[in-house]
Amino acid sequence: MNDFTQLADLAAERLGGRVLEANDDFFAPKENLLKESRPVFIEGKYTERGKWMDGWETRRRRSPGHDWCLVRLGLPGRIHGIAVDTSFFTGNYPERFSLEGCNLGQRPPYKKEKERLHAAETRWAQIFPETPLKGNAQNLFSLEMPQRFTHLRLHIYPDGGVARLRVHGEAVPDLNRSAGGGMDLAAIENGGGPVACSDQHYGLPRNLLMPYRAKNMADGWETKRRRGPGHDWVILKLGVPGRIHRVEVDTSHFKGNYPDSCSLDVAFASNTAANASAALALPWQEILPQTKLKANRRHIFPKIREVGPATHVRFQIYPDGGVSRLRLFGVPEIALTNPVEGIDPLNRLRKKAALDAFLDCCGSRKWAERMTVNRPFETDAHLFSQADRVWSELDESDWLEAFEHHPPIGGKRPVTKQSPKASKWSAKEQFTAQHASSETLAQLAAENRTYFDKFGYVFLIFATGKTSEEILSALRERMQNNPAAEIRIAAEEQRKITRLRLEKLLGS
Repeated sequence: MNDFTQLADLAAERLGGRVLEANDDFFAPKENLLKESRPVFIEGKYTERGKWMDGWETRRRRSPGHDWCLVRLGLPGRIHGIAVDTSFFTGNYPERFSLEGCNLGQRPPYKKEKERLHAAETRWAQIFPETPLKGNAQNLFSLEMPQRFTHLRLHIYPDGGVARLRVHGEAVPDLNRSAGGGMDLAAIENGGGPVACSDQHYGLPRNLLMPYRAKNMADGWETKRRRGPGHDWVILKLGVPGRIHRVEVDTSHFKGNYPDSCSLDVAFASNTAANASAALALPWQEILPQTKLKANRRHIFPKIREVGPATHVRFQIYPDGGVSRLRLFGVPEIALTNPVEGIDPLNRLRKKAALDAFLDCCGSRKWAERMTVNRPFETDAHLFSQADRVWSELDESDWLEAFEHHPPIGGKRPVTKQSPKASKWSAKEQFTAQHASSETLAQLAAENRTYFDKFGYVFLIFATGKTSEEILSALRERMQNNPAAEIRIAAEEQRKITRLRLEKLLGS
């Protein structure tokens, strides 16, 4: 399972992926880029514009520059590898490509989506620099990036055709959708994925976790006919650790080749257990004993053995055969058991207490919720790196929510709506500035009001150790910034403030 192509294609059309825009698609439409089917070549087929090609193909460029297209990922997430397929493009493939990604957070309305992608303040991260391509080939590129991406920008140099783009990775779930007991903890869209399996001769294990119903046998997990003793199995990583309450095993389309029976085990791992050897060594507990199955049937098992929280499951079929879908419904377990002893106190807090502690460090609820889920932290450095990573993955609305928890330096909070409670740390951080002369405090208050009127939020600065005069000077200097530049500066100041508060929390 170390092959990244075993992971889901985050850009797949069936998962909601779309090519939103291209600067040119004269010979072949941009939508072909994400088609589910493999590219084909039809000899002698032509259109009014030229040879019919199964891909995205631009006209021959006669001016400086290069071609590009914008892709919306069906499942926002972390990318582990891409395939740039130039099948059947021989004398007309691009010499090079590059790839960028950005995170828009929750998907904006369609009319504003492209507008935001083209906006100057949208931060695009380089995923691949300009990289050579081969013609009529599967060009595979692996990578490991911690960022969550919602959209990609594919550049081809200078022009030409690409048959397909595949973006393999793991979805980063939106935990706001996890209320109640109806969340499928193993679903692809919630970050679940295969770790190891005994066999995948006819169908890949990732198909088990797809959100849509299987369209045929090829759209499930199917093993070859077993001619000796034993049985087949697959180990899956839950996208969201939790307690499983209901299991669904769907054998739709499998009639003469469905398994005779199945069973399910769960295990908890404090680390990722991402490779087969580590997963096989986990301490497994049975929650569904070996149970008979029927052909072409959706089986629901509402009564299973209650055990502790799980991070992995082992699904076993006897002796072999095919299963379309596996659903593991349950409740996310935020306060994971078995925290690493001797590390930060956040690991030992219950969910509500940990969430409150994180909220007091940073007023963004999404940041606090994701940090709570990410526990336990193995070291202080791990905590800090996760804090920075999660903050970088948020969008501007989350930043603004955090900013609202800061009182203005030297004055009262501007009245715009019911203001959230300020962090308990604020008074100590602003101690030096708030004890300046009355004249300086009045200047700070006045400048803060002007700043708020221009940008819509309080002036934010890492105030610890700074004099009121230094803060006032920085405020006046930053008033000259444009809104796009200023919000990035404010977000960096918030990151530094959060880091200091976490350090204090660890020492408390």
